[in-house]
Amino acid sequence: MESPEACSSGEASPVSPTAGAAAAERPSEAAALQALVDRVRAGEVDAAREVRRLTRASARHRRKLAAAVDPLVAMLRSAAPEAGEAALLALLNLAVRDERNKTKIVDAGALEPLLGYLQSSDLNLQEYATAALLTLSASSTNKPIISASGAIPLLVKVLKEGNPQAKNDAVMALYNLSTIADNLQAILSVQPIPPLIELLKGGKRSSKTADKCCALLESLLAFDQCRVALTSEEGGVLAIVEVLEEGSLQGREHAVGALLTMCESNRSKYRDLILNEGAIPGLLELTVHGTPNSRMKAHVLLDLLRNSPYSRSKLQADTLENLVTNIASQIDGEDRGGKAKKMLAEMVKVSMEQSLRHLQRRASFA
Repeated sequence: MESPEACSSGEASPVSPTAGAAAAERPSEAAALQALVDRVRAGEVDAAREVRRLTRASARHRRKLAAAVDPLVAMLRSAAPEAGEAALLALLNLAVRDERNKTKIVDAGALEPLLGYLQSSDLNLQEYATAALLTLSASSTNKPIISASGAIPLLVKVLKEGNPQAKNDAVMALYNLSTIADNLQAILSVQPIPPLIELLKGGKRSSKTADKCCALLESLLAFDQCRVALTSEEGGVLAIVEVLEEGSLQGREHAVGALLTMCESNRSKYRDLILNEGAIPGLLELTVHGTPNSRMKAHVLLDLLRNSPYSRSKLQADTLENLVTNIASQIDGEDRGGKAKKMLAEMVKVSMEQSLRHLQRRASFA
């Protein structure tokens, strides 16, 4: 069974139009496209496959074949799996990077059959439906409609039970829907934290999936229910710290934001937990090499980790606590880069000396 052409983000790469494509449409081409739409309307599966082929990398054909949306949605409801799959993949390609088609597909009633495919025992169909929802949820117009359709619990179920690609697309779709604040509680209510952490642990820390996992966690961690779930999950905080250390610039920004949200919510409860997972070296590096937002968040979090009413009697005068105490006063000096690198080297040395137990625990998650 073939895979959809859309990439994991739900969008295809742009293709430069040819000179012929830029020219006025020939009458024969218009007639051919209309005939193709008529064939789709008649229920021809091969016609749906042809729509899929033509819209694979052509923005022009996505526009010209928009009239196929309604008959494709009708075909999507077919009891024949072959017809449903062909219609699903054609609609997916029609929606990629075409805002008008995204809304047209939803308005045509595609969500109901798509949610049915999300629950399919055929993991390929489930994957394609998840990719379609990812693409459709990129539209601000569609987000509240998809949210009200009951898609969120089904996407979390895919996150738990789907194949690897479906899981990646599900977390990205959930992130799209999480930008509506009212959806955060709906997402939390179906217990997404264990599969999110599992996805983080099992993939590359610098992947787009890790970026979206941490972005979603950063939003969800504003709620105590999420913080409790994360700290109850073995290796949960550690998974975020590893993205802080090894992730993309965007992923690291979300990871430090997630840790900062936790610490700001209850410093006395989460400070030692964050320290014990070895966050300090990554935070120090971020103050030098991160995005502007990352650097700001890292400074604030370091300040929270430093300023604590609790003493750490086991630390010597030249160890972790005093090194972190000096960050705020020294990092903004003229030779900020050089000082930061020197302190980072010292911090790594101290952290290695003090964190044997942490390293052994980390090795158990490898």
